[in-house]
Amino acid sequence: MAQRLDGRVAVITGGGSGIGLASVRRLAAEGAKVVVADVNAVSGAAVAKEVDGLFIQVDVTEETEVEALFQAAVDAYGSVDVAFNNAGISPPEDDSILTTGIEAWQRVQQVNLTSVYLCCKHVLPHMRRQGRGSIINTASFVAVMGAATSQISYTASKGGVLAMSRELGVQFAREGIRVNALCPGPVNTPLLKELFAADPERAARRLVHVPIGRFAEPEEIAGA
Repeated sequence: MAQRLDGRVAVITGGGSGIGLASVRRLAAEGAKVVVADVNAVSGAAVAKEVDGLFIQVDVTEETEVEALFQAAVDAYGSVDVAFNNAGISPPEDDSILTTGIEAWQRVQQVNLTSVYLCCKHVLPHMRRQGRGSIINTASFVAVMGAATSQISYTASKGGVLAMSRELGVQFAREGIRVNALCPGPVNTPLLKELFAADPERAARRLVHVPIGRFAEPEEIAGA
């Protein structure tokens, strides 16, 4: 594989599994020095060891931990060239607006939206000093289409990620910083498998908006 990221430094949140794991492997294969950030110390450390990278255990909803994550990357490797803000959750308690409680709503917003705000807030000063950088935020196709299976807080959170990414892209483009959002459809990750393990019919309904008729693989999203 071409080493187009040789010498670059990439930080990936949620890097211990799913899309994050596939992205860690892809970025490392393309020559990047990779910082794996995950709340799960076991899987995160194992992935970092696999790619000869750095593991930082982090709760992305805690601002001090997020700030320390990007500082650790700079301390270890000298820069942060790519920030893939990918950590997210989709718990079964997040369902129809008629049944989803405020606690479930707030938890999903914290992990899926507030964490992206925190990651962007604390990586941007490093990228501005460098005069370059690429921020990639994981949104979802539900941000523009709505979900075929109710998950009101998840959908709202991903809509927020998409809108925030657009605004940041406009604000920082002239400083050499690109901000983009990925909007994948259903992806064959542990998160999705767990969510639909007990409800195959619900899983099938997720394919309503997917022309190819199957879930994407994490490696396909990493290739984007």
